[in-house]
Amino acid sequence: MKKQDMTIQALYDLTNTISRKWLEKYTYPWEVLPHIGEIIEEIAKILPAGEYQLIGKNMYVHKTVKLPPTAAIKGPLLICPDVEVRNGAFLRGNVIVGGGCVIGNSVEIKNSILFDRVQVPHFNYIGDSILGTKAHFGAGSLTSNVKSDKSLVKVHAEDGDIETGLKKFGAMVGDGAEIGCNSVLNPGTIIGKNSNVYPLSSVRGCVDASSIYKKQGEIVEKQ
Repeated sequence: MKKQDMTIQALYDLTNTISRKWLEKYTYPWEVLPHIGEIIEEIAKILPAGEYQLIGKNMYVHKTVKLPPTAAIKGPLLICPDVEVRNGAFLRGNVIVGGGCVIGNSVEIKNSILFDRVQVPHFNYIGDSILGTKAHFGAGSLTSNVKSDKSLVKVHAEDGDIETGLKKFGAMVGDGAEIGCNSVLNPGTIIGKNSNVYPLSSVRGCVDASSIYKKQGEIVEKQ
């Protein structure tokens, strides 16, 4: 994957996120990560009157969303219409959940943007990541957001590395991507649009759009 293939415009259809106006200001999606809390506060200023409830100081939840008593939430937080939040979900702050998403049991999310209709339904961890519309994580699949040596994350493109300056950086997952059960997306992973990752995978680096990741060194184009 080349640098031009991992831009916001290449990975995502921005018509499928309430944060479109703010994402358009950046070239690469990880540049947004330090600013998600600020974006939530800016969006809050223009939310339709009467459609969202304010919980605490800075948690904005659409009135169509029913939070189970076992869910834990922390702001800044924005949850859009028709989101299904299931028992044991933990939203840790700086999280934007797009319309029609599924946040499942024992799912933990922090400092991340989920576009519309993303599904993270079972035992997933999403940290410092952006998931494109209709992306789906199988049970137990997760993003790893800190390197074992705690060094800053680099993105490895075919045409050169990109220094992100970030210690915490999970994965940028394009629209329609499918992540198989019990897979790990290591820090700085980029998954292109409409790609599939086999179950039980440990993914490092980049997966081109419309590809199938079978194992490290074996990525094939979809037929």
